[in-house]
Amino acid sequence: MATLVSPPYFSPNEDAEALRKSVEGWGTDEKGIITILGHRNAGQRKEIRVVYEQLYQENLLKRLESELSGNFERAVFRWTLDPADRDAVLANVAIKKPEIDYNVIIEIACVHCPEELLAVRRAYQVRYKHSLEEDLAQHTTGDIRKLLVALVTAYRYDGNEINAKLACSEANILHEAIKDKAFNHEEVIRILSTRSKTQLMATFNKYRDDHGCSISKNLLDDGANDFQKALHVAIRCLNDPKKYFEKVLRNAIKRAGTNEDALTRVIVTRAERDLRDIKEAYYKKNSVPLEQAVAQDTSGDYKAFLLTLLGKQD
Repeated sequence: MATLVSPPYFSPNEDAEALRKSVEGWGTDEKGIITILGHRNAGQRKEIRVVYEQLYQENLLKRLESELSGNFERAVFRWTLDPADRDAVLANVAIKKPEIDYNVIIEIACVHCPEELLAVRRAYQVRYKHSLEEDLAQHTTGDIRKLLVALVTAYRYDGNEINAKLACSEANILHEAIKDKAFNHEEVIRILSTRSKTQLMATFNKYRDDHGCSISKNLLDDGANDFQKALHVAIRCLNDPKKYFEKVLRNAIKRAGTNEDALTRVIVTRAERDLRDIKEAYYKKNSVPLEQAVAQDTSGDYKAFLLTLLGKQD
């Protein structure tokens, strides 16, 4: 369930005019921006962007970029984008880092349904004039390249049909590969990148039933390399994304120095989807409300904006 609190009825004209007032003059009205954009869903934000440009012959996103700064600017900018375009931006940022942040690519590839992933790939191509898989292939090598390209190009069956016999045989294939430490076996990549999420859950359950341990735990031995870690992230995203995102938030907040990039990413991308469920998972794991943890670890307008997306009432 979502945490975003948005009105059923709104006026894109009134919102566009109010935002214009917030960015005009000597000082920016950050609270006014948060009050409007922090309470509008993706469809409403799109309407506001269109009307704003019609009224003022100016791109709202570019104006916000010029008026705001730091973590607050990044959070507002990414939130205001269309979801598919936002994921395209997140993917490009992850790819262009000195060391590619493959977790972000795996999240996008494995958490989304097939149509959503296809929309991200289209948005990426429109924005950057080349394909996501092309950039991944250019900036990665070896087994990580094979895995990431396979995951982003997948178009999985999205139904609930399960083949129990197939789940059994593929659980055995995965177990043999892990036992032999053949993590990069082509069959492992094939299974993870082509099977439906429902089928994979059946396979992972069969693996646990047969071997007394989850496949994700078996992947992370003491000497786990980057490829094993990437497989682990993929399996967690495919099998239980809410628990995966809870751990991303926990690591972002509890590490020495907040990882604002990861904190922003999860809250901004999940606020309209399942952030309420992620909040519940966070509380169960940490005995602290997520809002409280975020409030203690952030400050200023950035803090106010994240708390708004988390459902805090003004």
